[in-house]
Amino acid sequence: MEKRYLLIVTVLLGLLPLCTFRTGAQQDETRLRVVVNLVQLNVAVTNNKGSYVTGLHPQDFAITEDGIPQNIATFEEGNGPTTRLLDITTDVGKNGADESANAQGRARMQDSVSGSSLEDPPETFRSALTGANVFILFDTSNYMYRGFVFAQDAIADFVRSLESANKVAFYSYSRDLYRAAALTSDRSEVVRGVRTSVAGDDAALYNSLLLTVQDAGQLPGRKVIVVFSNGPDNSSMVPPEDVAELAQSAGIPIYMISTTEAQLEPVSTAVFDRMSAATGGKAYFAKSWRDEKKAFASIRDDLAHLYSFSYYPKPNPNRGWRSIKVQLVDQHLKKYHVRTRNGYRPRPNRFSTGNAPASTSESVPN
Repeated sequence: MEKRYLLIVTVLLGLLPLCTFRTGAQQDETRLRVVVNLVQLNVAVTNNKGSYVTGLHPQDFAITEDGIPQNIATFEEGNGPTTRLLDITTDVGKNGADESANAQGRARMQDSVSGSSLEDPPETFRSALTGANVFILFDTSNYMYRGFVFAQDAIADFVRSLESANKVAFYSYSRDLYRAAALTSDRSEVVRGVRTSVAGDDAALYNSLLLTVQDAGQLPGRKVIVVFSNGPDNSSMVPPEDVAELAQSAGIPIYMISTTEAQLEPVSTAVFDRMSAATGGKAYFAKSWRDEKKAFASIRDDLAHLYSFSYYPKPNPNRGWRSIKVQLVDQHLKKYHVRTRNGYRPRPNRFSTGNAPASTSESVPN
């Protein structure tokens, strides 16, 4: 018995160096890869008359982040095919140091007509670029007792007209947020949500808008929020500045449609203007139900003419708010007006270990 015990111990001690060697080899083979954030921009280009300028190309735009020039990774005009120009995967050494400054990565050139690359993008990336997801937020507070049905008609017509949108969601709010129709491609389901909405009590616009931005921010690809509000906010706990910053960081344009009732309170009017401008959207103040329909038609037209492109941020020591500037390059194009969000706050880079490539993040939600 004693001899058998000594034999077992001897065998185990003999295997110990082998086990240690294999573990060390596995550690040597393991790479730490950083998940690079992809910043997406929706850009409108108009002339002095407010008409959309079409037919521009990636080389017509120059993007800077905190003054640092950026390279466009994907480009799309309106509802056309997506051109994928660049894909960068950043490797991080065992010490965790960022080596992206050494330009590690690879460029993928692709056919701008067919939208197919030499190396096809993963399915999650491809589906993220097929049309925008539209979230509609409707004011059903006691500010909406007058003209409620007309507003419902305008929203229902808008939903039916969104042929190029990927999916549509309909939310309503008074004191609380009600998700009447979750994000879906079934327009009839969304219209049912519009028609079954009823008027409520006090208005918590900014609370509800914050929750809507959070919902939209969970999705990859293009997304926009369209708000119909008939008056000021009188019961939110969240300041509008926080909502605007979150929407900016998530890359979600906010379009605000309101009535002359909201204009009676200058503070609300100023907030609506600032919030929409900061996120790359627009604010409309309708004098009648006909103007409401015109405002929705203008938003639909805007979505169809936006240039959508993205970039992987170059190394930047700034971990706080980063300013974004988009300009037209050629001299004859500088007379046109560019509208987009003016910045974002990056989230910390995420890491993964192993030999498989890390997936790429689509947005910067925080």
